[in-house]
Amino acid sequence: MDLAARLMRALTDPDFELGERWPDLSQISDEELGGLLPAAYRVGRSAPHSMMTVRFAVEDAGRERQPRYTPDACRRMFEALVAGTDSRDWADLTLGVGTLARCTGPLPDLSGPARALVEFLLGKDDVRQPYALLAVAGLAGGGTLSAAVDRLSRDGSPIVADEIAVLTGLAPAEQALLSEIDRDHTFVSPPPLSDVWRRAADVPAYVAFARRALEAAADRTDAIRAGTIPYRADKAFTAREVVTLGQAARVALQRDERWLPELFDRLLPGIAIAPTPAKTLPSQALLYELVRAAQDFPTPELVTAIRTVRKDVRHAGVPKQLDKMLKKVEAALAERTDVALRLPTLGFDDDGVLRRVAGDHTAVVTVADTAALTWEKDGRPLRSLPAAVRRDHADLVKELRDLVKRVGVQLGTLARALEGGFTVDAVHPYGRWRAELAGHPLARAVVRRLIWEIEVAPGDWRAVLPEAEHLPDAPDDASVRLWHPIRSDPGTVRAWRDLLTERRVRQPFKQAFREIYLLTPAEEETRVYSNRFAAHLVHYHRMFALFRARGWTSDRLGPWDGGGEDAAERTLAAGEWRIRFFHALADRAGDDLLAATDQVRFARRVDGVWREAPLADVPLLVFSEAMRDVDLFIGVTSIAADPDWTDRGPERAYWERAGFAELTESAEARRDALARILPRLKIADRCSLDGRFLVVRGGLRTYKIHLGSANILMEPDDAYLCIVPSRGRADGRVFLPFEDDRLSLILSKAFLLAADTDITDESILTQIERGA
Repeated sequence: MDLAARLMRALTDPDFELGERWPDLSQISDEELGGLLPAAYRVGRSAPHSMMTVRFAVEDAGRERQPRYTPDACRRMFEALVAGTDSRDWADLTLGVGTLARCTGPLPDLSGPARALVEFLLGKDDVRQPYALLAVAGLAGGGTLSAAVDRLSRDGSPIVADEIAVLTGLAPAEQALLSEIDRDHTFVSPPPLSDVWRRAADVPAYVAFARRALEAAADRTDAIRAGTIPYRADKAFTAREVVTLGQAARVALQRDERWLPELFDRLLPGIAIAPTPAKTLPSQALLYELVRAAQDFPTPELVTAIRTVRKDVRHAGVPKQLDKMLKKVEAALAERTDVALRLPTLGFDDDGVLRRVAGDHTAVVTVADTAALTWEKDGRPLRSLPAAVRRDHADLVKELRDLVKRVGVQLGTLARALEGGFTVDAVHPYGRWRAELAGHPLARAVVRRLIWEIEVAPGDWRAVLPEAEHLPDAPDDASVRLWHPIRSDPGTVRAWRDLLTERRVRQPFKQAFREIYLLTPAEEETRVYSNRFAAHLVHYHRMFALFRARGWTSDRLGPWDGGGEDAAERTLAAGEWRIRFFHALADRAGDDLLAATDQVRFARRVDGVWREAPLADVPLLVFSEAMRDVDLFIGVTSIAADPDWTDRGPERAYWERAGFAELTESAEARRDALARILPRLKIADRCSLDGRFLVVRGGLRTYKIHLGSANILMEPDDAYLCIVPSRGRADGRVFLPFEDDRLSLILSKAFLLAADTDITDESILTQIERGA
């Protein structure tokens, strides 16, 4: 009996023992998996443990893969859904519709079970999954479809009525496709979010409806402002309309429709600002839904529109909530490299300067590395904000300070978008790049400090730093891309690092000093997984926050069922590759949770399905950038860099091992930067690099600062010296070629210890004098 047959037996026969603690379904085909899922759906919670184990294994495989269904499996799935209405008291129609979308042959006659499912759901107080409901009702036909349309039309909204008319007029395959939008289950894996909306955006009738719906919403808010429709707080749109408009917005945003910016400039103020002095909103629900749509498919224009209404909204709690949501929007915009480079000029002239008159004074906002606000009178710069301006032009001062912050956010978003383009090897036409980035009054503050490669002739790439040299002549259609050290030889990399240090150019993100991660012999041996970052102990909450900040997704760990382990994941290279970083709960330390790190694995999307890939098949750039993230997670959150763990119990062994271990790639880059920085420091004669340490000669003792953890050992006996980070501060005038908190910490400790005879902190002196 083959594995698929044994699994089917295990799902249908309570007395059959599979003999495996957790079956491996990787060897069965997608079609065999589709045949098992209807049987798995029928297994109830009261089934024996052995049946439940197989059910969960099949469901997990369904979440990982995109199963295919024979016509017989489609029929059995619909019958299983009908059978489950008694025990579950609900039916997941999107699961049934999903079988139709992936059926391998002609659809069977499903009118009977489809009719039973629709009649069951129409008897509920709340009708969920309307798109899937209409698709299934269409299979039943006749009066069943009419009953579903009538029930969904109770909203009385012309927007919803238009939506239903469009859906009922679509072909069954298009209905099945759009039902993915309403998916709210976890039984099988839906296609990736971007795939769902991209396919929905390819249905012409729905695309046309999306524009009509959003324009109708803007017309309604115009009428509320004009008084034609009476104003009622939070009643401008029904709950169903909010969902419909959110879906319409996502389709339009995914297509990056040219008419959207003007429409949002009408709609967002209309739903966020009451037409009366009241501190209420016409529709708080729709405002938040549109911002959530922006988190999925952000555009620079929509971010600007949201920030504009955020300034004007009068409801006390809304601005704070919008600020939280905007952080996710801007992080998502950085990942959407195709549109993130489209920056507004915000009124700045070609030289990156904006001037505003305030009585006898002039405000000057300039953009160099960052935006800065200064004041002038009669053409002479002033040291501070004039009292007269503060008194008479308070609104203008606030507006300009907000503008400076906004420019800073946009420059940061642009930098993240450019950095995110590494894994897709993003290429820009030279003419557009020169005009819209290098020549943009704001963007050039970021672009000129980065190294670019321009294809001046076919196959001939010339690297340039706009900050230091003129751009070369090349055709407008020539290719431009960011330079990456993995494509260069070590001598070229050293030359760029020397140049940046000599000219004191601080890059928006680490480029010339960027770490490179290549496949190791151990990884060639393990083939499909890497243990390079396994067996570390980390502060879990800090690592989870870093996952979010770096665009990774992960379920939170905790003391609940299934909360003991997880694999954080991120898609790279325009969604073609996925990296997974496994980790598990290890211990609790007061309110803090510790996690233990494990394997890193890669998968490639093949025909819409993730397939595990050997590490050797992963493109060099994708592998290097992905492993760089994992190194960051551990470097920042490992307890090895936490002085509070010096006296703990069983974790101390790890702390001692990792806190002074061989340098990782990120620590090696830090060492390389220090080699260039040290000769320029006033403590240069007291510092030297020795392997994994920065050695600092003080007046009382000699100290070794580890370049990975920043932990300190004291010669001659290698006694540990604990210094709370805030007590040591580097000279603010020290130039660093890139932002690195650990590098700043190492230098702050070096400055402190080089002058150890001046230390007055008793907790530090006691440790130094104990073995001196």
